[in-house]
Amino acid sequence: MTRVAAVDCGTNSIRLLVADADPATGELAELDRRMTIVRLGQGVDRTGRLAPEALERTFAACREYAEAIKGYGAERVRFVATSASRDAENRDEFVRGVLDILGVEPEVISGDQEAEFSFTGATQELPGHEERLVVDIGGGSTEFVVGHDHVEAARSVDIGCVRLTERHFRSDPPTAAEVAAVRADIAAALDLAGETVPIREAQTLVGLAGSVTTVAAIALGLEQYDSTAIHHSRISREQVAEVTRRLLSSTHDERAAIPVIHPGRVDVIGAGALVLLEIMERIGIAEVVVSEHDILDGIAWSIA
Repeated sequence: MTRVAAVDCGTNSIRLLVADADPATGELAELDRRMTIVRLGQGVDRTGRLAPEALERTFAACREYAEAIKGYGAERVRFVATSASRDAENRDEFVRGVLDILGVEPEVISGDQEAEFSFTGATQELPGHEERLVVDIGGGSTEFVVGHDHVEAARSVDIGCVRLTERHFRSDPPTAAEVAAVRADIAAALDLAGETVPIREAQTLVGLAGSVTTVAAIALGLEQYDSTAIHHSRISREQVAEVTRRLLSSTHDERAAIPVIHPGRVDVIGAGALVLLEIMERIGIAEVVVSEHDILDGIAWSIA
């Protein structure tokens, strides 16, 4: 067994997983899993730079995670940064800050690497060997990965809940024209993804990350967020459509009153739900298998 610590820093959130990994049995025994909304990608789509306040929120979370990693005595640590830090002009400032706090340099990975980690984390426990499409809806980008036991094709496209919200949503709730603009961006991105990933051929759709798990929690009618109930749940396209309609017709305060929505997702969950719905409609699939295990678990396996 190897005790590992994996950190995934995305556009909207930063997450930590500390686990004991046993490559011989394929088991990952979770010791600590936590998530902090830091909105690192705040304004990046507009300015091309990481905002000072976004960096400080992220560094504060890193300090908390450093204490946890030290407390558990993790032998190996890997810090992976995705869309927002990949796009930013001042990403060197981010890299230096993380290195000072955690003692490891953040790896600003490519979309293809992101896809590989997501696929491994999401499918490691699933039975069967049918072709799966794994969709990881993040804050700045969405990864599409097709494969059986391993990745066969992957594509990262720039549609994420934060990016789309900041780009198009000005009203509360968003207007029909604003929703149509988001749909158009998603459609164009799906065309791009379809050029290299056979998204219509997969037998199973597996959905990852906070937008998907939050939609599932609402669809399941949970009074509080329950990862055990959400993990490997199957949510129909009709349920996703109803949740998306509800979110896009609600005000900020109405969404904030839904107990399973993390406060940091209240303003971006409508766009995230719409991405999931548009994907399901494009590929004509009846349901999504929701996974609580994702890129974070894939990072942990990569250092085990």
